[in-house]
Amino acid sequence: MVNKINSKMNKEKIKWGIIGLGNIAHQFAKDLMLVEEAELVAVASRNLGKAQEFAKNYDCKNAYDSYDAIMNDAEVDILYIATPHNSHAALTIKALQNNKKVLCEKPIALNYDDALQMINASKANNQFFMEAFWTRFNPSFREAFSKIKNGEIGEVKFINADFAFTADKLGGEGNRKTDIELGGGALLDIGVYPLFLSYVLLGIPAEILAKSIFHESGADLQTSMILQYENAQAVLHSSFVSKSNMTATINGTKGTINLNSLWHEAQSYTLVIDNKKEEHPLPTKGKGFTYEIEECHHCIKENRIESELWSHQNSLDLIKIVDEVRSQIGLEYSS
Repeated sequence: MVNKINSKMNKEKIKWGIIGLGNIAHQFAKDLMLVEEAELVAVASRNLGKAQEFAKNYDCKNAYDSYDAIMNDAEVDILYIATPHNSHAALTIKALQNNKKVLCEKPIALNYDDALQMINASKANNQFFMEAFWTRFNPSFREAFSKIKNGEIGEVKFINADFAFTADKLGGEGNRKTDIELGGGALLDIGVYPLFLSYVLLGIPAEILAKSIFHESGADLQTSMILQYENAQAVLHSSFVSKSNMTATINGTKGTINLNSLWHEAQSYTLVIDNKKEEHPLPTKGKGFTYEIEECHHCIKENRIESELWSHQNSLDLIKIVDEVRSQIGLEYSS
């Protein structure tokens, strides 16, 4: 039966549903339209008018005001979950239990224990699940990562990366950036990107030092981190209250690679060896969500429940690092 289903899926478009229809969902939907074998067939919001307007914008035939309804839509193969952080675990687990495959926005969850339950649900229900760390599939990142692994800049000794911008309207209940009940704060929203970069290149650090400045809600407005490895260090930063160059620098014993601004969605990277600069332009298809979408399709067609490029274990490792940073800065969530 499974082979017949997957054979059918190889011939037809893979049908997507989206839960949570904020800004990132709009960006994702635009890129979904650029992937030939993808079709958006359903969207869901707690506001029916919002769901209907979203569906109309992206030529999607089904709009729901209930998350349960979209999970029960038999036509949907895979759900993209783009709701606030605090709902990631519950919605993902429920979707997997409804035999839906899931791509869930980062961070995977508020903590390691929730993330582990999500991954266990994927395994128990034999359904594909991936955290939506789109940077991992960015062409500039993948090519730069390959050069680093091949030793072109020698042994990595230092990483410097930040993710910072001046956010509007930081206060107020329901603001995902600062509402502690929603898992707000710069660390979980954008600090996970620099931590991701350090983890992918250097692994799990031996020690973490971190400090933050907080909003009155208890969410962090800016967080700075030093990750100590046996033979390397990473200096990382995230902020809602100031801008940065948004360039990531990886320094090795033989040279340097810069992921050019905006580094998490890089359109190019620069290789510097012996003071000679080589520019490597690799413009993305759309904004760049296209590549994680294609990875989901690849895994589904191969009957996999996880990606080899961003695995369940990768997500668990990263959220464990985030948990340690949270412990260092004293950031606590009620759920």
